[in-house]
Amino acid sequence: MTKKNNSKKFSLFLNRKFDYSILIITLALLCLGLIMLLSASTPTSLSENGTSYNYVVKQGALAIVGLVALFVLSKIDYRIYKKFKWVIYIVLIALLVLVGFIGIGENGAKRWISIFGFSFQPSEFAKVGFIIFYAAILSDIKEKGKIKKITSGFLYPLVFFIPIGISIYVLQNHFSATFIIAAITCVQMFVAGSLLRYFLCFGGVGITAILGYFFFMSLTGANSDNFRMGRIQTWLNIESDLTGTGWQINQSLYAIGSGGMFGVGLGKSKQKYLYLPEPHNDFIFAVLAEELGFVGCIAVIALFALFVWRGIVIAIKAEDNFGTLIAIGVTTMIGLQALVNIAVVTNTIPVTGMPLPFFSYGGSAMLADLMAVGILLSVSRNSRNSNNS
Repeated sequence: MTKKNNSKKFSLFLNRKFDYSILIITLALLCLGLIMLLSASTPTSLSENGTSYNYVVKQGALAIVGLVALFVLSKIDYRIYKKFKWVIYIVLIALLVLVGFIGIGENGAKRWISIFGFSFQPSEFAKVGFIIFYAAILSDIKEKGKIKKITSGFLYPLVFFIPIGISIYVLQNHFSATFIIAAITCVQMFVAGSLLRYFLCFGGVGITAILGYFFFMSLTGANSDNFRMGRIQTWLNIESDLTGTGWQINQSLYAIGSGGMFGVGLGKSKQKYLYLPEPHNDFIFAVLAEELGFVGCIAVIALFALFVWRGIVIAIKAEDNFGTLIAIGVTTMIGLQALVNIAVVTNTIPVTGMPLPFFSYGGSAMLADLMAVGILLSVSRNSRNSNNS
């Protein structure tokens, strides 16, 4: 049965109770993340900046800003965003295109914009903005009863993803962000009611085309995507280039293997001492595994699993379709990023740049994640079980 929108009186600021379990889980992940960041970043920070605390101080300051944003957004009625869905979409496209022209380059990719001395990564905030926009579009289609049609319920929504995908993948050379937004898009469409056979049909064609593209480029050897083929080849045989493309993943596996059941002890990792490249970024989970062991890894994975579970509960209890789709989008974003990051660090999938939410160093990613949690809490305030103040 289709949920009705606006079943509760609209108010810009909400005073109802929210899902405290999501907040507690988020705070637990954030605190543990800062502790691990302090441990993992110390050698690199000391080597680069002459102080052991450079990265954790910056991350801690931004964590405070992010928590303020979380609580503010949790108070704002999420339904207000639907009124500005086109403004959100246009701003996202403008920012993402702008990065390609005035963005700051690093490691062969332009992904950052600097304003008044502050740099941020628009693609991280684009994930949150697109979740809201796509939820608004899909909820409108569902309320019109057209979500199961291939044109209005599948092809039409996908049209809005194409400019986002091109802007991030082509202009910024950012495959992982493109993948996450594409995955969120698919999950939101499926939850909204798009038929599974459309996903199977078009997904099969798309995967075949992508595999064919990479196979062709591997034969010609004349494309910037060659480094991705190198990562796939390294993944298939991690000992093929121990001092080159396989260095990072091998050092990660050494760290994980050294941790054993209970770890070598907090702060006592050896691989973080300039053996494991960027241990405070995408491979921070390897340092966690070395210092806290299998038990510590299971604890962190359990926290992310609990986050996903509570997010799904919020989506189920949401008062309207828009809230359900926002909740499922945010839950997918946090859960999938954690899953992909851990899979990369353990060599379950080829290496790709994916931060571990609340752990990896990076202000844009952390702020975007905390803002997304704030919006998720707003949805929970407006759930069918929330109490009026």
